[in-house]
Amino acid sequence: MPHETKKNHSNNHSLREPQFYNKWRRIFLFLVTHVFYMIRFKLVYRLEVYGRENIPQTSDFIIAANHLSTLDPPLVCAVMNKGVAYMAKKELFENPFMRWWLNWLGAFAVDREKLGVSTIKTVKALKETNWVLGIFPQGTRQEPGEISNVTKGFASLAKSTKCGILPIGIIGTQEVKRWPFTGKIIVKIGEVIPYSNNVEDMVDKWGYAIQNLTGFKYNNTHEHI
Repeated sequence: MPHETKKNHSNNHSLREPQFYNKWRRIFLFLVTHVFYMIRFKLVYRLEVYGRENIPQTSDFIIAANHLSTLDPPLVCAVMNKGVAYMAKKELFENPFMRWWLNWLGAFAVDREKLGVSTIKTVKALKETNWVLGIFPQGTRQEPGEISNVTKGFASLAKSTKCGILPIGIIGTQEVKRWPFTGKIIVKIGEVIPYSNNVEDMVDKWGYAIQNLTGFKYNNTHEHI
């Protein structure tokens, strides 16, 4: 019975309908990222953003950024003119507080072992809203200087949902700063990479786009997920 309950929790939070992304959830996300976090980004890290003109007006794209620190998810949300929904491992939804927090931030549960049908349906549902999926193709935080361990899941998802890929290069979030004007974060938004049936080609185009945006070297050794 406990196993069945956990499974039901996961199912309840893995599939999101368009109406889930309502104005109240958007306001909550805005207050957390555009107000609370943005004050920190501007005051402590002297945030600079380039390429906002490359953000499409539609929602038929997936944001894919390089990953340096835990600041990256709220940072990406803070520089966008749309809500950004992230995938979170299903185990996090078993904790009542985390479940409440993630639900209000628009996140949805995924099984890290496989790309479920509900994930594809949720991303398709996002295309009907003013939200988009945000993802970090490297999976985990990595040291600056190299773009490596890039998995193919984000490109497979782009192919399945017919979404373009918006590359976002992040520089400087790995340096923990607490005093005003002691840090420096630069965000560069590239041009959308159109979706195609060639998953590896999309992965490489993203990797080289991030290389151009950040100056980090792209290691194009593909890894399967």
